[in-house]
Amino acid sequence: MTVWRAMARNPLRFLLSSWPWRSIAYLATGPVIAVGWLTVVLVLGAAGVLLAPLVVGLGLLLFVPLTAIGLAAVERRRLRLLDARPAPSPHREPATPGWRPWLRLRLREAATWREFGFALLFALLGVVDVVVPFVIIVGSTVQAGSAYLVAHSDQLQYGPYGTVDRPEEAWVTVAAGVAMFVVGLYVMAALAGARAALARVLLVRPVEDELVAVRASRARMADAFEAERRRIERDLHDGAQQRLTGLIMTLGLARLETPSELIDKAQQDARAALAELRDLVRGIHPSVLTDRGLRAAVESLAEGAPVPVDVDVELPGRPDEGVESAAYFVIAEALANVVKHSGAERARVLARHQNRLLVVEVRDDGKGGARPGEGSGLQGLADRVAVYDGTLRLSSPAGGPTILRVEIPCEL
Repeated sequence: MTVWRAMARNPLRFLLSSWPWRSIAYLATGPVIAVGWLTVVLVLGAAGVLLAPLVVGLGLLLFVPLTAIGLAAVERRRLRLLDARPAPSPHREPATPGWRPWLRLRLREAATWREFGFALLFALLGVVDVVVPFVIIVGSTVQAGSAYLVAHSDQLQYGPYGTVDRPEEAWVTVAAGVAMFVVGLYVMAALAGARAALARVLLVRPVEDELVAVRASRARMADAFEAERRRIERDLHDGAQQRLTGLIMTLGLARLETPSELIDKAQQDARAALAELRDLVRGIHPSVLTDRGLRAAVESLAEGAPVPVDVDVELPGRPDEGVESAAYFVIAEALANVVKHSGAERARVLARHQNRLLVVEVRDDGKGGARPGEGSGLQGLADRVAVYDGTLRLSSPAGGPTILRVEIPCEL
């Protein structure tokens, strides 16, 4: 939550919340910090100039821009008054410990000089932080107290011609003072929000860097998961399936030499186990997807579906393995939902590459009313697609049609 969002969400409730007082505290403490920093800078600068003939003086002058690092650290902590988002430091840690590597790194970093520039601007804007709240608070207080002043034989003078010295005029001024204070709360909050936004732009490391790292980590995990799935599929195909096939052939030969109902039953059980194993392998990672691509894998799904499925997959090349696998399982789950829940008479699968996106649509003419999170597995598909920064959208009004659309960033 930020002060801007608090004002936009409910302007009236904003007045009764803590946000106006946080804004006043933010503006009031800013000039104090600015004065403290300017004092340190002036002392260091004066000492550095006086001791300039000596090496110590040059060292003191060198430390002047480094003082902004402390001011920036305090400012990032003050941001919590108006902005609950994390405010990480933009500085990097030196590769080797010690004050010399630290000093060299800080003097070479762009973040240090950006903070020094912010500190100079911060000191200048401190005047605004003093003047605006002073005018609003003092002006509204004087006007709101005009009834008390008039009652005690005093008056308010507005220029050479405007005078408030009667009770009926005083109460109008009281109302104006209250209105000025209310409006002033919004003005001070807006000023504080603008100052906080400026501090975040100049002093805080962009969160996008962390998001990129998180996305890369998620993508690596997804790729590792897909590789493990393919390994399991290969082991089952080359190992257990071959052994079951050999067992079925051995039982067939045994039946020719010694006919027996027990052998017949064993052969039937082995065939059933082989069929289940093949279905399991196909569910883990279909070999047709690896060998021939998304179109052939979708056509294989369509052939096995009890509902007629029109396949329209036209891609100029093959996507990345993870993206291709995610698209396949989205289609597979969508067609399974069509069969189980929709009551559709026909379905259609479309896949295109448009504007650097792999676009997949699964449409059916069923009864509609599909909702994520109702046992359809759509939430799991959305999570799988999100790993690759993709989006999943579902349109399923009552009476149909149902359209599932997936868009995944992809280069072909």
